Amino acid sequence: MSKNYQKYVSWMLALLFLFLAPAKGEDEKVELASTAKACLHCHGESLYSFENEMMGLTETKRMNPYFILDSATYKAGEHGTFSCDDCHSPDYSTYPHNAELKLEFKYSCQDCHGGDDTYAHLHFDEIEIEVQNSVHVQKLGDAFKCEMCHDPHTNKLVASSNKYSIPEIVSFNNNMCLSCHMDEVKYAILVDEDQPELMKTHDWLPNQSLHFKNVRCIECHTSRNDTMMVAHNILPKESAIKNCVECHSSNGLLQAKLYKYLNIESRSNEGIASSLRNEAYVIGANRNRALNLISLILFGMVLSGIVVHISFRIIKRK
Repeated sequence: MSKNYQKYVSWMLALLFLFLAPAKGEDEKVELASTAKACLHCHGESLYSFENEMMGLTETKRMNPYFILDSATYKAGEHGTFSCDDCHSPDYSTYPHNAELKLEFKYSCQDCHGGDDTYAHLHFDEIEIEVQNSVHVQKLGDAFKCEMCHDPHTNKLVASSNKYSIPEIVSFNNNMCLSCHMDEVKYAILVDEDQPELMKTHDWLPNQSLHFKNVRCIECHTSRNDTMMVAHNILPKESAIKNCVECHSSNGLLQAKLYKYLNIESRSNEGIASSLRNEAYVIGANRNRALNLISLILFGMVLSGIVVHISFRIIKRK
């Protein structure tokens, strides 16, 4: 094979690779800030190394599991382009970190998002009111912070974006709840009582695994709110919804909560084809009035035919 031919083949393969290579998604285009890269050099690993100048040696230690961040997950989050010192003290750039830094004031979500017209459509001020009325604040008081549910390093606005499917929305939101309620150590740090066994406390719910997979905890554990993306007033367990009809009906809660931004009302009005296309079909909720009427007419015609047939049989016998 000649060198020119080899060169030609190489160029063709390179062009073919560029043509077939998948385009980068939005998450891949995000570039980490330089300080984030520096911090993730240690906080992105389960083990980290540093020079112990006092002892004159290199030491390797295990990172606290609650302080480990996945760089890909961080980059894909809402704050993926932020520098660590946007929220944390720049003094963290030196190691060993000064222990007093842990006692410094920490920014809250409201410090950036509250009272800002840019984020008015997200209703952060109303969310703050709902959180203050929630069972979490009632039990933990000021110790309860937004970041206990919404990790600022990984959080995404999945509930208001059409690029996420129902299973993705459910999984993302339920993992927030389970990160505490299924973590015995973390739960014990926050609450001075035994961790509830979720399967037992939900033993009244038929087909548990199917419900846990397809609906969020907050569908039953929050009050209804028609203005916000997601209701934040977490109710006490005694006030949780336990009535199946609340969701399994044509005007059920799921339309006002989980499917709020998926336009379920318009899909329901489009007919049976839309119901079949809908990935979020719920028994009793995706009913179509036109089909109901047609079914009743067909049932009436069949019943009338039977009555007429019986009548003719009786008349013929006489």
